[in-house]
Amino acid sequence: MDAYRDRISRLPDDFLLQILSRLPTKDVVAMSLLSKRWRFLWTLVPKLSFDLRLHDNTCHKFTKFVDRSLLLHKAPILESLRVKIGSICHNADVDVGVWVRIAVERGVRELDISYCPAVEPIRLPKCLFTCATLVVLKLENMSLVDASSYVCFKSLKTLHLLDVKYFDDQSLPFLLSSCSVLEDLVVQRCPGDNVKIVSVNAMSLKTLTLHKSSQAFEGDDDGFLITAPKLKRLDIEDYWGGFCYIENMPEVVEANVDVIYKNTERILGSLTSVKRLALCLMTSDAAYPSGTVFSQLVHLELCICAPRWWDLLTRVIEDSPKLRVLKLRQKHIRRTSSPGGSWKQPASLSKGLSLETFKWELYEGSQRQKEVAKFILKHATRLKKAIISPKPSSSLLEKHEMLKELSSAPRGSSSCKLLFD
Repeated sequence: MDAYRDRISRLPDDFLLQILSRLPTKDVVAMSLLSKRWRFLWTLVPKLSFDLRLHDNTCHKFTKFVDRSLLLHKAPILESLRVKIGSICHNADVDVGVWVRIAVERGVRELDISYCPAVEPIRLPKCLFTCATLVVLKLENMSLVDASSYVCFKSLKTLHLLDVKYFDDQSLPFLLSSCSVLEDLVVQRCPGDNVKIVSVNAMSLKTLTLHKSSQAFEGDDDGFLITAPKLKRLDIEDYWGGFCYIENMPEVVEANVDVIYKNTERILGSLTSVKRLALCLMTSDAAYPSGTVFSQLVHLELCICAPRWWDLLTRVIEDSPKLRVLKLRQKHIRRTSSPGGSWKQPASLSKGLSLETFKWELYEGSQRQKEVAKFILKHATRLKKAIISPKPSSSLLEKHEMLKELSSAPRGSSSCKLLFD
């Protein structure tokens, strides 16, 4: 029976270390009490993860545990160090500085430091900015004001900067210029970050995420400038306003554009190669330049929270000859009330829509929504499946009327299945 119970301990050390690397370090140390063989095995785990919340938010216990764990750690290489600490730790800047220095000395490859909630971000030691072994760097509520002198990240491929404070507008471009193999960049802006324009110029970049919180930014001169010719995926969310200018990116295959800009021509005009596109815009006329064709677009997800969203839908449908999947959904509370006026249905679709799948989430059954739904059912001659999901607040009677009206609408495809979810 004892042999049966201790089968895990018979596993090879390498396999056990892989298992332990997936757990918080607090749990790994606790497991060292299970057997004599495990007593010191935890010190060889290549990945360390510390979270203040797992220590009852008791700062003294947490910092003492991290100090002891790093002191006793004996793995040849520190693959990963993750630390989540809160502002209740009044000496967090000192403690984090010590831990980062130790990690750099140990040749850390992945560093993830999160400090929240925070009034003032933590300033990081200068040795971090010349760490040659770093492949992944993720920072939240940190200060990069000391990254304005000398930076060299020759191995860095992933960089996530959430609510980070910079020295000035040139800090991020200077930082990115030292990342010659960078492939994944996330920038989440926050008020007081000392930046007006975020400039991203990265020749090797493949995925880019740019978020600006809904908190107050002063004026419309806050924006993004992007030059990334090898980019494959773009995700930009800006709920405060400003601008985003993008140089041509001929290799983008997937994009999410969720902004309240008055003009998005410099964004969508550079995304003509996209295959999957999610849109939530405030404009239809100035969405993208006239004559633009999304020749590779197969999957479109359109948010219907903006006024006259149906005009934007019309434009994209007409300019996307290969569109196969269409999903409509109201992601946000309506930003303004929808104006009246008639819907100008697509006129250049004599051969019918090429859609194969149509899905509408949070369907309300308003007059405009019914017009759009019926138009798609009638003109999508290749449609295989149409899924309508009423909003949860709809009454049983309202759902019945929606089903009854759409079920009796003409369909351009005899094989189309209409499903109410």
